[in-house]
Amino acid sequence: MTDKYLIEPDISFINDVAGLGGDTLKKCFQCATCSVVCPISPDNKPFPRKEMIAASWGLKDRVLKNTDIWLCHNCGDCSTKCPRGAKPGDVLGALRSLAIAEYAVPKGLGKAVNDPKKLPLLILLPVILFVVLGLATGLLDFTPAGDEVVHSKFFSTWLVDLIFVPLAGWVAVIFALGIKNFVADIHENAVLTGKTDKKDFDQKEYVLALIKVIPTILKHSKFSECGENKERSSGHLMVLYSFIGLFIVTNIFFVTLYGLQIHGPYSQINPVKWLANISGVALVAGGYLLMKSRMDKKDQTNSYKDWYLIGLVLGLGVSGMLTEITRLAGWAAGSYALYFIHLIFVFNLFAFLPFSKLAHLVYRTLAMAYAEYSNRK
Repeated sequence: MTDKYLIEPDISFINDVAGLGGDTLKKCFQCATCSVVCPISPDNKPFPRKEMIAASWGLKDRVLKNTDIWLCHNCGDCSTKCPRGAKPGDVLGALRSLAIAEYAVPKGLGKAVNDPKKLPLLILLPVILFVVLGLATGLLDFTPAGDEVVHSKFFSTWLVDLIFVPLAGWVAVIFALGIKNFVADIHENAVLTGKTDKKDFDQKEYVLALIKVIPTILKHSKFSECGENKERSSGHLMVLYSFIGLFIVTNIFFVTLYGLQIHGPYSQINPVKWLANISGVALVAGGYLLMKSRMDKKDQTNSYKDWYLIGLVLGLGVSGMLTEITRLAGWAAGSYALYFIHLIFVFNLFAFLPFSKLAHLVYRTLAMAYAEYSNRK
């Protein structure tokens, strides 16, 4: 196995790493400073030194199937202390992006999501889908009647669910396939590299490990150990909890609509509405903090995938809040237009979730669970 890696390096993989923000990779001369200063790297086979040399040699399978690229939270300490400016944190960020693309299908869509030239097409796709399907079914009305601003009169709730329910199934299937291969690969790699002595994978034990790491993720405990990028934890936490809140709100309103047959708009004093508004504000604030954190770090590489995600988060939050404000103000034209824009952001965030940087929420969680399962401390 080792001989295979030595004689068959993937040169195109090295170029891919450079193209996704890891262009400093070849500056590394294996001094191991990065592994020493990293506050969350385990003592046994620490990262990111070994990942840096494997990536520079083009050992694609060795690094993309490696749990450790996901245990890295891009604290920034390794990049700051690196005497050669190799920026290991950015390199591992590029490796995570390549891993996401590796486990999501179809591959062509994954490349499009991470290609800035394809952004107009990604935005145009839901516009065409909404308009064509809406006009064909009669569920889209560009001139809704009545003085009260009711978004379902313009863009029927049936049309929204006709698009987003199958889309949810599509995303679930892609993630299910990716997760199956991902867990199998990281276990194979862990056995091969001696990170675990558990030759046979125990699904039940792994699920228990997954449950055990959930509090660590919800508290962002690993971020508190970071040095250079410690302030990112506030923005990350706000975005995480806002998504959780909005997920809860969406499901409650779905049950309310189809189960209880209670249609909106809903009262502003409704507790679920409060949760929706608080989550929306948190999403905007968290997105702003993430943007500010990246702009303040002049020495940190910011690739398109980073700004794409931040743009989606801010776009989703701002368009959602403005849609609500203009509805309450009674500005029909503005509110309907903003609602359409909001749906486009929701579509882009949701449909391309398995291919974008946001997928790290899934894969990092699974990797942290495997580290717990394999007793990798």
